[in-house]
Amino acid sequence: MTRAIMIQGTGSNVGKSLLVAGLARACLHRGISVAPFKPQNMSNNAAVTGDGGEIGRAQALQARAAGRIPHTDMNPVLLKPEGTHGAQVIVQGHPVGRLGAWDYTREKPRLLGAVLESFARLGHTADLVIVEGAGSPAEINLRAGDIANMGFARAAGVPVILVGDIDRGGVIAQIVGTQAVIAPDDAAMIRGFAVNKFRGDLSLFTEGERTIEARTGWPSLGVVPWFEHAWRLPPEDVQDLTSVRRAGGLRVVVPHLGAIANFDDLTPLGNEPGVSVEIIAPGRPLPAEADLILLAGSKSTIADLETFRRNGWDIDLAAHIRRRGRVLGVCGGYQMLGRRISDPGGIEGPPGSVAGLGHLDVETVLRPRKRLGLTQARHLASGAAVAGYEIHLGETTGPDCARGWMEVAGRREGAASEDGRVQGTYLHGLFAEDTFRAAFLCELGVVSDVLYETTMDSTLDALARHIESFMDVDRLLSLAAETAPDQSKS
Repeated sequence: MTRAIMIQGTGSNVGKSLLVAGLARACLHRGISVAPFKPQNMSNNAAVTGDGGEIGRAQALQARAAGRIPHTDMNPVLLKPEGTHGAQVIVQGHPVGRLGAWDYTREKPRLLGAVLESFARLGHTADLVIVEGAGSPAEINLRAGDIANMGFARAAGVPVILVGDIDRGGVIAQIVGTQAVIAPDDAAMIRGFAVNKFRGDLSLFTEGERTIEARTGWPSLGVVPWFEHAWRLPPEDVQDLTSVRRAGGLRVVVPHLGAIANFDDLTPLGNEPGVSVEIIAPGRPLPAEADLILLAGSKSTIADLETFRRNGWDIDLAAHIRRRGRVLGVCGGYQMLGRRISDPGGIEGPPGSVAGLGHLDVETVLRPRKRLGLTQARHLASGAAVAGYEIHLGETTGPDCARGWMEVAGRREGAASEDGRVQGTYLHGLFAEDTFRAAFLCELGVVSDVLYETTMDSTLDALARHIESFMDVDRLLSLAAETAPDQSKS
């Protein structure tokens, strides 16, 4: 039977994803066959898997840390927010519909079967499964039908380690308070706790650590300091975009739109010492000093286009182009740069069409069938091979597509303006390719010698060493248990 351990947090963004990645890499170093698993994730930052589906970007990073190919079973339920009241629901890699919050609550018990099925299947491929929770088990208003935290842990028989975030303050109350509000049977699943994101002298928290142990009866597995190189790895959440590095040199400016998606494209640029990636919050103008304005992907292109205009960024973008600045639109950003976006089937809202920004002579028609897959391409200007991925709704056509600057299966992909200073593409993952990234940045006057894939692995190695230095990984592994799924306990 599969051995498993689950990392739950006292709240969102406490660092669960990075801890799981670091633990997975530590297990890999020890010769343990390990797989990551997250029953339910909510993120518009998705990764395309080799089996033709999509999962949360964090689980793809964790798979890399574990030395495995990403698979849809690693994240069987993915929620991709659309607006403030609903989300597209992805089950075992494929869309099954759009649900509001109340509708999804009613669907959760049915989804538990798919979650346990994926968990069991994944378990047959590894000695150990490290499970990541979502949000917090203290959200007891969501406990009924839960599949993300204690509902899953009890159904699958997986022991839990609870992680608190000291950087936010109040970590003693976070951990002790969690035990106080959750049901006794849920609290019994917790085998220990850890404190994450500590800054300063660790000895200052010794008394706090002992206080938590005394009040909860749970042993401490360690206090983990802030991992200063986290910015080198792709972020999972939109709020983590502020961690993109501002290094100076070439200024790449990215408008922060509400439904921004697949923003892992920015991380390789942020790893360049001669490049500054700046996320511009709503209400701020796009800087006139920008060298490149990059419009990232979007889960709701038409709504984000309206937001773009509402912030006056359309005026800033036009001025940037008049100053002969460069523009790149990726996926939804590419669609926005065209003359028109049509949605005849009402995929993103009421049927109709809207004017685009008009900087590329192309038009997009949104279609219900999603284009989803890994894509091999070639950068025409440099000849560089690119292994990217596509994840979008819509077909884009028009005169500027004849100047597509990528080649896929013998056809031109993307589009470019007549002077070549405005470009668009549906390909994500371009900048992870060192040869392409170097050629692209060379056109902007930057010399690149960064080996991004090597940097990713060395950072994961450093993360594993960091966690092992401050966390009792041996004890954590000893707490992992053979799972005994029982849906009646959920």
